[in-house]
Amino acid sequence: MGNRRRVAERRRTNPAVLGGMIAVVVGGAGFGAYALFGGGAVADSRTQSTSASSDDKAKPVKTGPLSAEEVTSAAEAFLTAWQQGKVTEAAAATDDTAAAKALLTGYGKDAHIRDVTLTKGTRTGDKVPFSVKGTVSYDGTSKPLAYDSSLTVVRRAEDGKPLVEWHSAVVHPDLEDGDTLVTGESGTPPVKALDRDGGELTEKEYASLGSVLDGLREKYGDKAGGKAGIELQVIRGKESKKAELSDKTLLELSEGTPGTVRTTLSPALQAAAEKQVSAKPKASVVVMRPSTGEILAVANSSHGFNTAFQGSLAPGSTMKVISSSLLIEEGLASADKQHPCPKYFTYGHWKFQNDDKFEIKNGTFKASFARSCNTAFISQAGELDNDSLTKEAQQVFGLSLNNWSVGVPTFDGSVPVQSQAQMAASLIGQGGVRMNPLNMASVSATIKTGTFKQPYLVSPTVDNRTLATASRTMSASALSQMRELMAYTAAYGTAAEAMSGVTGDVGAKTGSAEVDGQKKPNGWFTAYRNDLAAAGVVQSGGHGGDTAGPIVAALLKMGA
Repeated sequence: MGNRRRVAERRRTNPAVLGGMIAVVVGGAGFGAYALFGGGAVADSRTQSTSASSDDKAKPVKTGPLSAEEVTSAAEAFLTAWQQGKVTEAAAATDDTAAAKALLTGYGKDAHIRDVTLTKGTRTGDKVPFSVKGTVSYDGTSKPLAYDSSLTVVRRAEDGKPLVEWHSAVVHPDLEDGDTLVTGESGTPPVKALDRDGGELTEKEYASLGSVLDGLREKYGDKAGGKAGIELQVIRGKESKKAELSDKTLLELSEGTPGTVRTTLSPALQAAAEKQVSAKPKASVVVMRPSTGEILAVANSSHGFNTAFQGSLAPGSTMKVISSSLLIEEGLASADKQHPCPKYFTYGHWKFQNDDKFEIKNGTFKASFARSCNTAFISQAGELDNDSLTKEAQQVFGLSLNNWSVGVPTFDGSVPVQSQAQMAASLIGQGGVRMNPLNMASVSATIKTGTFKQPYLVSPTVDNRTLATASRTMSASALSQMRELMAYTAAYGTAAEAMSGVTGDVGAKTGSAEVDGQKKPNGWFTAYRNDLAAAGVVQSGGHGGDTAGPIVAALLKMGA
């Protein structure tokens, strides 16, 4: 990490403590001068023996909650070593020495971060926040860097020693484990993203679009005619790439020349979507145009990860749109024919029930769909093949094939082949089924037009890419009945309250998905109105009609 500077004399005493402020100034290899501010004791820098005495060996392993002193001392030992450029010592103060040493070494060598000041905040339990200020210097260009981070102290099981629990996010909160920090010429030039009307899209104006803009740059930076600048970037590792996270720019030292990429986003709908999701924690929504597949808005109240496009969540009863089309096509259900909806139904040794254990006696399938009767679907599982639902999702709705080419990273839904109780649970959007708002908006769009049109954010004419297609359409009879089911649900079923005042050609379906460890289910809602289709989810929100429903309905009211 750079060339070491000779020092005439090195002090081997502890740093001076003045008025509760610990000041350490050293010639660190590649790190420059560091200072750590904060109350409390500094880790003893005197040489420690690595051999254990017989008395030490006899001591019992300490267990139980960490004391305030243990948390503070462990945190300061790590931060003090890091600030001094003593990477080996800092890494040894964590519970993953190898990973910590690699990233901390790269902090100076690859990220070129110098003159760092670490300021320790107030401990809360086992967590210690701290702030970082420094300078990123590369090829004669420098720029200040400032951010906040935190660490958590844990007790090592084998000897009870308090150590910093290692995650890459300790070094910078935007890092996932396996990611690295690098400063240099950016691999891809910047892009200037435009909405459908030609206005510039920025994260400052549209807070949800940070990950979308990163994705656009990664895909189109080399194709849009721009020139790369000098940047500090998060370079994603293997696991982050599996999760389809894009490299992220943290600091721009010198501007590149951006290329221009036009998107399909509507500035009015995007602004409205941002406002709608901001009212609820962990809410996401997508609006698209069924006739073309154009994505008009995408918003998430939790920023950083694009749940609306990349989330992988059980969709609950919104999945019954796909399941219903399957049952109708298989001759196992018909909108206006009687259909069983008992309180309970056992299949594959699992006992399924309806919300609040309701039942519908002598009711039609339309009534079961509108009230979201689980047992109406579970009761038909025995008449289906294990791959029936998978084929319906793939062949008619274009899902679960991992072949969408939207313009930015997306998760294209998953409907795995399952058996017994898991297969039955998939019919009601539980089991192994996974979706996101983009997927479910596309499902409503397919019902509206009768044909799957792959959603896209950037026109395929920009880069001549091929959009995904479905291998078939559902029968005319099935399509007509599906529109009838969704229209009835919007007017009289579980979606009626949310859809009140939404006029025109409308259809909707609600959903609630139980998630282990959550007191409340995830609330889902998918609907269409004229040439708009939208879907949303509010995680840990409760019933979809009460949570995601108002978000979706408000956007549909803006017209098509």
